Amino acid sequence: MSTKEITYFDHAAISVTAGKGGDGIVSFRREKFVPMGGPAGGDGGRGGSIFLVCDPVFNTLLPFQRNRNYAAGNGKSGGPTNMSGKSGADLEIKVPPGTVVRDADTDDVLGDLTEKGQRLRVAKGGKGGKGNQHFASSRNQAPRMAERGEAGEVRKIKLELKLIADIGIVGVPNAGKSTYLAAMSAAKPKIADYPFTTLTPNLGVADLGDYATVVLADIPGLIEGADLGAGLGFAFLRHIQRTRVLIHLLDGLAANPVADFDQILTELSLFDEHLRQKPMIVALNKMDLPDVSAKWEGVKTEIKKRGYEIMAISAVTHLGTRELLNRASQLLADAPPAPVYDVLPVYRPGADPDAFEIQSAGAGVWRVTGNRIERAAAMTNWDYDDSALRFQNILEALGIRKALTQAGVKEGDSVLIGEAELEWTD
Repeated sequence: MSTKEITYFDHAAISVTAGKGGDGIVSFRREKFVPMGGPAGGDGGRGGSIFLVCDPVFNTLLPFQRNRNYAAGNGKSGGPTNMSGKSGADLEIKVPPGTVVRDADTDDVLGDLTEKGQRLRVAKGGKGGKGNQHFASSRNQAPRMAERGEAGEVRKIKLELKLIADIGIVGVPNAGKSTYLAAMSAAKPKIADYPFTTLTPNLGVADLGDYATVVLADIPGLIEGADLGAGLGFAFLRHIQRTRVLIHLLDGLAANPVADFDQILTELSLFDEHLRQKPMIVALNKMDLPDVSAKWEGVKTEIKKRGYEIMAISAVTHLGTRELLNRASQLLADAPPAPVYDVLPVYRPGADPDAFEIQSAGAGVWRVTGNRIERAAAMTNWDYDDSALRFQNILEALGIRKALTQAGVKEGDSVLIGEAELEWTD
């Protein structure tokens, strides 16, 4: 199988669309013995938001390969007698522990879900539009205007699963990582004698006795160029970042196990310089074979020269496997906690919400852009004359009418603001 044919389930890209807010309405009191009933148009309900929820029941991002689009419920329109519309239903999307969430456009980290029940809002529902009850004044006691509901947030996000394990088992392909995991836990990874047998990371829980346990992760084999995406390395190097201690298995049947060791350390450093600093214990595997046992003294000497502790094991016969686990657990007691992405406030110079820009979009056509004015246009209900008049007042207050005049707008020209197209009148 070529690497191009492999689908990775440890990352996914999805689109989320929060619900639109309901429209406010125009309505007036119509009650017996109340001949001059005032405005009573209710507000629209808010649109539903979308949340990611951490759920340990899930351990893969495979579902997001099948379904990539998610939408929350829309808010309902307001009703008469000041009745507010029903809010749209929020949508909860369950993800496995260890899911890092990024904005697909900026690559900013939005959250890091590690604990059961953690919730992260990734798309905010739109506000409901105001009914005419809010626009009554001494000058206009019967306003015939209402707002449309605000559109919900639309966002593309990237999900990246990083295994949360105490001990990561690394090495070249076919070093025996899956066999060792199976020997130390109840995990049942697929094992065969060819490179890249493990296409997905496997987790196993090992019993240390006295009710103590440790979580092991079998990381797919790394090869030269893994940091650049060669083989399966790039897709899974990120999983190693979450482990606290590394067991580095050497393939005793390899032509040069020490050279393999050096290459793996290089790949770890190139991907993340902190990976090489993790507590690590090395083990020469397949010591049940005479050709491998003959290499032991030479390999041990070279690994110790590099400053690492090394042990001899056979994952097949279980020679030294328990001792290796116990030693790794001892290192675990003094190891720093697994890194977690803390989502801290990022303060950037924000644009003035009242700022706007005017551009010519062709003969007799002008485009006005700006945060506040585009939002106001989207929420204006053009079916009501009073609403259109209110929008004209907003144009005046923001200085847009004056700026358009100075730019050269003429009677009958088209002015584009968001999705709205207006005909200019002096």
